Amino acid sequence: MIKLSKSFFKLLIFSLTIGVELVCFDVKGQESIKRCMEIAAAGGHNIILIGPPGAGKTMLAKRLPSILPPMTLREALETTKIHSVAGKMKNVGLLNQRPFRSPHHTASSVSLVGGGSFPQPGEISLAHNGVLFLDELPEFKREVLEVMRQPLEDREVTISRAKFTITYPSSFMLVASMNPSPGGYFNDPDAPVTTSPHEMQRYMSKISGPLLDRIDIHIEVTPVPFEKLSDTRNAESSVEIRKRVTAAREIQTQRFEEFENVHYNAQMNVKQIRKYCALDDASLQLLKTAMERLNLSARAYDRILKVARTIADLEASENVASHHISEAIQYRSLDRDGWLG
Repeated sequence: MIKLSKSFFKLLIFSLTIGVELVCFDVKGQESIKRCMEIAAAGGHNIILIGPPGAGKTMLAKRLPSILPPMTLREALETTKIHSVAGKMKNVGLLNQRPFRSPHHTASSVSLVGGGSFPQPGEISLAHNGVLFLDELPEFKREVLEVMRQPLEDREVTISRAKFTITYPSSFMLVASMNPSPGGYFNDPDAPVTTSPHEMQRYMSKISGPLLDRIDIHIEVTPVPFEKLSDTRNAESSVEIRKRVTAAREIQTQRFEEFENVHYNAQMNVKQIRKYCALDDASLQLLKTAMERLNLSARAYDRILKVARTIADLEASENVASHHISEAIQYRSLDRDGWLG
């Protein structure tokens, strides 16, 4: 048996951190959207950004890895194994950055979930412990998107062939972006392209309810005004945001240490939600009123509780309070009446 020294492990841990991109989170304006991205990163929540062209959706998504917590040794080994099987390790001993995969909307279902005569990992497995970014979500073929439903729920994908069956892990953060209409400017009277409500509904219906059911945060992204774009002051850096995200993840790690396959809030099942997201009477009444007045769907209930739990963790709050619930309610745009019928 080979014994490894402490200095070896120190060097290994150091190698996991030096390669992490700590770029400035230099998005002008969009403070509310950056707040959403911080919450999503802290709880591992899937998120969809809805807004017109040029609002900054893609830029925000590409900067998400810079605020995610560093990979643990276990995560680094898992991720390295998957990329090694796929033949994507070129003179790299151990991956030290969380994957960021962004397949084109023409991608096939096999390229997304994996397959072939000798099944190889697909994009969802290559994004394991990282981010899968689907830009212009409605432009993907519906059958391609539907194959993600089971992996999003089970966080693994099983590929069966005549001679053998293989299972690849696929625990990733789904980040999607989309325009609110085919022209991109729905409900904007000054827009260069107009779209009728019927055309908008048909466009939005390309995304199924069950898929949206697996996305915790829906947020509308609006164009940045000139005053914000011309502001020369530096925005808050990714380093500072990442510190808060890492602290919140550490709270969740301690909370779920007795559960084998649950490491952060987005992975909670119904039983765990009821245990760790218990509400007082005031918070429960607030949630009930919001669901009735905003016509929120029933599927939004558990998602709101998960996100509220993450917001509380960012504040290091033991209990979920009413202001955590009220903030989480804002992040369910697509569940409101008028979006999807």
